[in-house]
Amino acid sequence: MLSLARRSLASAMLLLRRWTAQGMDTFITSDRIAERVREIGREIGRDHPDGVHLVCVLKGAFVFLSDLVRVIDVPVTLDFMALSSYGAATRSSGQVQLLKDLGYGIEGRDVVIVEDIVDTGLTLTYLRDILRARAPRSLRTACLLSKPSRRQIEVAVDYIGFTIEDKFVVGYGLDYNEQYRHLPYIAVVGD
Repeated sequence: MLSLARRSLASAMLLLRRWTAQGMDTFITSDRIAERVREIGREIGRDHPDGVHLVCVLKGAFVFLSDLVRVIDVPVTLDFMALSSYGAATRSSGQVQLLKDLGYGIEGRDVVIVEDIVDTGLTLTYLRDILRARAPRSLRTACLLSKPSRRQIEVAVDYIGFTIEDKFVVGYGLDYNEQYRHLPYIAVVGD
């Protein structure tokens, strides 16, 4: 068991050296993220005292959702959707694809979309239109990161973790070509 732990630690140290060599710097620490997620959880609980249905946008928001759901102090139900506008690129393509739809209906429910990042606004606008047509009682959005300088469409976001400049970031669920989602903090790539 101890040798497995040592190998895991050695692997983690090797990966850390690779990330540093690739020019990735910590942008938002795990402690700052945890504090802000707790605040958002309190806000969502306050605004939905009878309970809330969270719709997580996969894959990027799953870590945010995981922490958020554990700090909301009202009844919570969950579902997942997958959309894409990035592929393997670092910029949105501008075309949104629905890859996975909800498993349950949302009619008459108080729904909060949980997003990792709102950048151009295209994906969130597309998603809000789809969900609004399904007649929820209320529809709000929580995002970990917001990049208002990149907006192509103005879209309302009710709960924002952090507003950031136009930087390409990874970690805490956000990826580059399916890598770095596991980082417990947000890092800037190639800044």
